[in-house]
Amino acid sequence: MNDRLEGLPPAMVAPAHAKPRTVAPAAGARRRWLTIGLLVALVVLTATALRVWVAEPFAIPSESMAPTLRGGDSVLVDKLAYRIADPHVGDLAVFHAPGSGEITLKRIVAVAGDTVGIEDGVLYVNGKRRVESYADPEAIDSVFFGPVEVPAGAVFALGDNRGDSADSRRFGAISTADLIGRVRARVWPPNRWGLPR
Repeated sequence: MNDRLEGLPPAMVAPAHAKPRTVAPAAGARRRWLTIGLLVALVVLTATALRVWVAEPFAIPSESMAPTLRGGDSVLVDKLAYRIADPHVGDLAVFHAPGSGEITLKRIVAVAGDTVGIEDGVLYVNGKRRVESYADPEAIDSVFFGPVEVPAGAVFALGDNRGDSADSRRFGAISTADLIGRVRARVWPPNRWGLPR
């Protein structure tokens, strides 16, 4: 009897005693763990890149932005905001404070070229009284400040809780180069989630 299969060259016919080839269990497990490890590394790298360059959560450590933000709240900061657009009055901005470099969150109340002053606890920008619905009138102190002009390439930022805030009245205008990003949403606690005004 002819052992050769019809139509196949001799090199393609396996001997009758040959065992089928199988992947060793250890090699398969190694490959599976390598794939899982690569996926985990990719997720971690992507999350890190997003946090460094795109958005990052920040915890509010004090009551200096009350009632808008309270100590213990967490916000999501858009780190691309000031790379693609200019800062605006009313923005809740995170920045490196002049002098100390401490990461700080305050509200931008004036931009380059504006004149800022506080008279008996009331904010004036360019000689006009600013209506501040976000500030607690009972928390505004009765001090006087300025007027000062905001230099080019800078912003002036104040805490909403004027009586308990270290801000541009103390450390001066903030260079736009020191702006980290703009608050886009309050993410904690869940019952106060949303866009702070």
